[in-house]
Amino acid sequence: MDPSPFIEKDLDADAEEFILSWAQEFPADDPIQLHIYLEQWPVEDPKEPIKTAVHNYFAHRAEIANLEFKRLMEQGRRSLVIGLVFLSACLVLSKALLGHEAGTWAAIARESLTIAGWVAMWRPMQIYLYDWWPLRRRERIYEKLSHMPVEVEQKAKT
Repeated sequence: MDPSPFIEKDLDADAEEFILSWAQEFPADDPIQLHIYLEQWPVEDPKEPIKTAVHNYFAHRAEIANLEFKRLMEQGRRSLVIGLVFLSACLVLSKALLGHEAGTWAAIARESLTIAGWVAMWRPMQIYLYDWWPLRRRERIYEKLSHMPVEVEQKAKT
């Protein structure tokens, strides 16, 4: 069980969406800073608790994104093993049962086994070529947000 208080890892969903979409507008290497303006200033100084809450929240989100990446890579390894075994079985069956057979039906069966074997490789290829990019990108953004300077000020009365 996580010993830290829940409030330190929680942020309003609208606030998170705003901060995240705002941060994605900037290049990944550009520094960013968050300014929070409060209309009503509490009795106790809210600066440190707000900074801590923002940093902890995005650090926690970065950890979650990293866990998702690790799970995806594990799924990719399992899918790759299954795909390779199935592809090998299809190719061996194709050669063993239909290797020297002539005729249209033998050719169709041979090609069908080959195609089925390669289709089994689709998911591992998708994971290793494409699916991991968004997870890493999101993890980097959360990591960046977990270290950004946070300024809390009282909103000027107009």
